[in-house]
Amino acid sequence: MDNPTVIIIGGGATGLGILRDLSMRGVKTLLVEKGDLTNGASSRYHGLLHSGGRYAVKDQSAARECIEENQILRRIGKSCVEETEGMFVRLESDDPNYESQWIDGCKSSGIKIKKISVDEALKLEPILTSKIVSAYLVPDAAIDGFRLSWQLVDSAKRFGGEIKTYTRAVGIDSHNGKIIGVRVRNRSGEHEIPCDIVINAAGGWTGKIAEMAGLDVGVQPDKGTLLVFNSRLVNRVVNRLHKSGDGDIFVPHGSVTILGTSSMSVPTPEDTSTSRAEVENLMRIGSELIENLPKYRLLRAFAGSRPLYRPKGGAIGREASRGFAIIDHSMEGLDGMFTIVGGKFTTFRLMAEKISDQVCKKLGNSNPCRTASEPIVAEVSSKSRENVQKFFPSFGLNLAANRLGKDRFEKVAKKLESEPESRQLLCECENITRAEFEVIASEETSTDLDDIRRRTRFGMGTCQGTFCTFRAACIFGKNSAIDSTREMLFERWKGIRPVLIGQSLKQAELMRSIYISSLDVNAGGELF
Repeated sequence: MDNPTVIIIGGGATGLGILRDLSMRGVKTLLVEKGDLTNGASSRYHGLLHSGGRYAVKDQSAARECIEENQILRRIGKSCVEETEGMFVRLESDDPNYESQWIDGCKSSGIKIKKISVDEALKLEPILTSKIVSAYLVPDAAIDGFRLSWQLVDSAKRFGGEIKTYTRAVGIDSHNGKIIGVRVRNRSGEHEIPCDIVINAAGGWTGKIAEMAGLDVGVQPDKGTLLVFNSRLVNRVVNRLHKSGDGDIFVPHGSVTILGTSSMSVPTPEDTSTSRAEVENLMRIGSELIENLPKYRLLRAFAGSRPLYRPKGGAIGREASRGFAIIDHSMEGLDGMFTIVGGKFTTFRLMAEKISDQVCKKLGNSNPCRTASEPIVAEVSSKSRENVQKFFPSFGLNLAANRLGKDRFEKVAKKLESEPESRQLLCECENITRAEFEVIASEETSTDLDDIRRRTRFGMGTCQGTFCTFRAACIFGKNSAIDSTREMLFERWKGIRPVLIGQSLKQAELMRSIYISSLDVNAGGELF
């Protein structure tokens, strides 16, 4: 690409949605991200595609946005969405007045709900407590943030969009009140990329990027901790029918279930720590919905920071708006600088459309937004699946097709057919073949094992990388395999440490034994 017209700072769902939108309108656009894609809030959340039900009482505008985008993403991002549907249940201890407010809010927001009997609710989700007094079905769903983000990249590239990962913005340059470029630093050093417009879409880091341009944007990082269980405890997204609080939602996600989430204002989005106290609090509250919850095996805890927009004097925590804001900084004397902040993963496409409309108006580009109507990536055809079915492990075919998309699926299928050794399973938990690992590892953006993990999900299943990380280290050769293994295991261990009890403790001891004895990755004791 020649010098881009627009540079987007931030490789989360919002930034990638903007990259796709502008590229489809013919605007030369580059996105820069300081790490791998989706390393912030876009991957550190519960994987819920909102119906809007959680906002139906407090914020009906946000609820309407959610249900509208929910339906759009089901159409354009089919391979990223699992249509689990959802259920809201009120327990004996929950306020009955809230239920009537919620029903009215759903009707006003356009959210279709269906009341079902307690008996029917327990037939659908038999693991739930018998203390349910009312239940409703809603159009919630689960969505894979990693998968969607990379498919947005693939879509943007088809229209000329580009990304640079591991490229940190270190300065925003202007002349006479007009943006002229962004200074970045990557492995090759520091340099400036000229451009006409900068879009600050850095999530929890939005305030820091604004400071580089001498601007002040109020962003309050709000940390949420979540727990991952090693099986699908529920078939649908299950929400408590009460005012939103900690530990009141279970989301089935692939082979696991995620319980979330807490809300805690933190000084920096870099704080993704979790504690045993947070785990115990979530387990205590979650056990009100699933009384036998402590009997199920915990895999890990993880945390992410929501980038809540907080104008001066605004609310914090759960009282802060989940809406989004777009700021054109030309009103503050810096022409060509835009900031977008707030919002939710579910509404990323809408956020991208709104800011792209403003940017295109400034550029004199009248091309309309097409992101709501055109599929993000082409689906893998039934014929392509049938042709290579004999090379895939049981249950692995459709999973791979959804993860990879048409073009990469064909590369993997060709490799499986021509190289029999590539049919070996690298990860049994997620049914990932060596062929898939090698295809993703060969891409320029895959610099270490963690990058490949986010693309393929190896190491994210029930063994948490105990076996597949060792195998991956033997195959991966771009950087030091031992260093890359150490970094990935450290990331896994960070989430495992707070849940060390019972079966989780046994699994961790097995992992420790394997990696100390085979690769000596425990030097200095920094992992275990």
